[in-house]
Amino acid sequence: MSLRRRAVVVHRRTELDELLDRHGTRGQAEFFLRTRGRTLDAVQRAHDAVAAARATVAGAVPSDWALAEVERADLGRFLWAPEDVVVVVGQDGLVANVAKYLDAQPVLGVDPAPGANPGVLVRHDAASAARLLADPSGRHGLDRAEVVPLTTVRARLDDGQEMTALNEIFVGHPSHQSARYRIVTPDGGEDQSSSGVIVGTGTGATGWCASLAHDRGGRTFPGPTDDRLAWFVREAWPSPTTGVSRTEGVVGRGDELVVVVRSDELVVFGDGMEADRLVASWGQEIRVAVGDRPLRLVV
Repeated sequence: MSLRRRAVVVHRRTELDELLDRHGTRGQAEFFLRTRGRTLDAVQRAHDAVAAARATVAGAVPSDWALAEVERADLGRFLWAPEDVVVVVGQDGLVANVAKYLDAQPVLGVDPAPGANPGVLVRHDAASAARLLADPSGRHGLDRAEVVPLTTVRARLDDGQEMTALNEIFVGHPSHQSARYRIVTPDGGEDQSSSGVIVGTGTGATGWCASLAHDRGGRTFPGPTDDRLAWFVREAWPSPTTGVSRTEGVVGRGDELVVVVRSDELVVFGDGMEADRLVASWGQEIRVAVGDRPLRLVV
């Protein structure tokens, strides 16, 4: 018996939601925005665009499907199912946030307010997403749409804990101070003290990794579907016991970048979500490699 399919609409709280939580009333929120040269009308329009997009895609879900909605803050507590179709309403970063929790479910990125600068991961407006959902098995439906497998990056601790990210993995001190560790690549190792190690995919090549590469004269990044990762050490510090000769490189499928902890603890988090992290203590090994679960983006 086939399982009932479910559309999961992922969104995050809007700026208006946050303002009302912080200031209590619309009047107070409007006053706060005026003191910063902004208007409540613009914030309201952005809020309404998200609400309208969510309503449009939810209304297009076939009647024999289930429907669920989940906020960004609740992603880690949500119970995902293999038959889910994930509809992300928001910006590119929200697609990256949900990627770590998925295992082969198709992802439909929806831009609630498409403009002159389209997103890389939110490829659809609400109307086109609704058409894909309304007749999923039709000629131009979701089941016949092109799906691109975007490479992910995986970090695994020697105690079995692991984490997957779409853009990049960070390994470093909890407060971003100097971290002590030994870094091991396929051609050797080195003890280091630095602000942390970043390992990124081709999808994340325009973010944190791009900033680090720019400071070093740039490098050629892998593409979003390439089975390779780029890695960088942030602000490596030379000393009698720590070196700076291994500060960037590429990891291919089948290889690993290994970080052996030489501090009381280091943290591992993905795609900027510091609250959802792994903690590794002295002597533990953190192995970073190409992920086993690519993000299946509907384009």
